[in-house]
Amino acid sequence: MLNTINNIVDVSKIESGLMGVDIKETNLNEKIEFTYKFFKPEVENKGLQFFFKKGLTAKEANIKTDNEKVYGILTNLVRNAIKFTYKGSIEFGYEKKDEYLEFFVKDTGAGIPKIQHELIFERFRQGSESHNRGYEGSGLGLSICKSYVEMLSGRIWVESEEGKGSTFYFTIPYNPVSEETHTIENVIFTENKEVQIKKLKILIVEDDEISYSLLSRVVQKISKEVLHAITGVQAIEACRNNPDLDLVLMDIRMPEMNGNEATRQIRQFNKDLIIIAQTAYGFSSDSEMAIVAGCNDYISKPINKTLLYELIKKHFKK
Repeated sequence: MLNTINNIVDVSKIESGLMGVDIKETNLNEKIEFTYKFFKPEVENKGLQFFFKKGLTAKEANIKTDNEKVYGILTNLVRNAIKFTYKGSIEFGYEKKDEYLEFFVKDTGAGIPKIQHELIFERFRQGSESHNRGYEGSGLGLSICKSYVEMLSGRIWVESEEGKGSTFYFTIPYNPVSEETHTIENVIFTENKEVQIKKLKILIVEDDEISYSLLSRVVQKISKEVLHAITGVQAIEACRNNPDLDLVLMDIRMPEMNGNEATRQIRQFNKDLIIIAQTAYGFSSDSEMAIVAGCNDYISKPINKTLLYELIKKHFKK
């Protein structure tokens, strides 16, 4: 119950833009070893084999990242592997691939049907929905993992076959402590830092009232006026009736008319308006279709305040 409450609190912070990124020095190998020792008794109690892999030397493993978020992602994935693995083994670790570190958690458990490989990263969705669930949970863990990974400029995905196990992967930038080059710290805002974006007239196209309320608060400091549309049809009319609009935050998945079709129709009479798509949990297909439809950019849900400001700054420089 406490874990569920904590997950709900984390989701609320993520959606409202209150979840920050705290970049510090950490040693990945120590974190891997600690995770192994922490879960080893639970894994062995289930009669499973447990392995880990360190992809860097002790010196190379000293990096700059958000230690708590990386640990949170990793432990969530290992905990899920233990929950859904009944025989065989679990292995986790990481390796360096170009400028990124690629983490993995591999199990020989129940597996996930291919149709659910993207759905499981949505809030309140679980890979066990299609059959009798032996375990209950909030369905928020993987959604939080995805948000954390994106805050760290990485990505997360799964490779799995039902009945044959799963391997979850996620990446983060490799920022070694010894290098004084550009790191993710350079693009992290603090709440006290002035946002250098001119005051904008913004249209938020969002059919969910809670999501609209959160998003309107996020853009409050950079807006001179905020309009609201709950359907694609309303969005088109709002753009037609307000030629002085600066920015549209366009939800893609809406009833009646989706955001892509609304964008196509808006582009028939306004080709200069900046339209940023709100895509569903980072689905690559949503993002690609939004750009083809005429959107200038996209951001995945749940929306992170810092990332949204960075995106808007790219199009509106004071």
